Amino acid sequence: MRPEIVVGRLVTAGLLGWMAWIHLHLWDGGYRHIHDIGPLFLANFVLAVLAGLVVVAAPARLLPFAAVGAALLAGGTLVGLAISINHGLFGFRDSTNAPFADLSIWVEALAVVAGVVLAIRSWVRRPPRSSSGRLSGPARTATSAG
Repeated sequence: MRPEIVVGRLVTAGLLGWMAWIHLHLWDGGYRHIHDIGPLFLANFVLAVLAGLVVVAAPARLLPFAAVGAALLAGGTLVGLAISINHGLFGFRDSTNAPFADLSIWVEALAVVAGVVLAIRSWVRRPPRSSSGRLSGPARTATSAG
């Protein structure tokens, strides 16, 4: 497996784990008592943990889809926070002064970027190389003919 894919999997899963921890911590710290929002924070924790595990364990052929799913989860979470801060969500209005709000914005934004980059990098396959380090097979013919 390519080293950048391994790093991408770990970074994406790590950011999802961090996002999960933030939501579980806030849920445990009082958000669980907020109607509708409490269950969403707990669901976010569960989904982020599961998405992180899927990103780490997905076979190579399914990794682009797992990475896009991770990016969508983080992006949806970020959009939910933005809506909650700017307009309110389910009768609850959050604030950038709330605990972990700024950190959550950064972690979720980075998770979106990491998931998208991982999806792209895992989708684009490098041509195989021979033992000499040169391109082999049809890719070699195409590039050496140019």
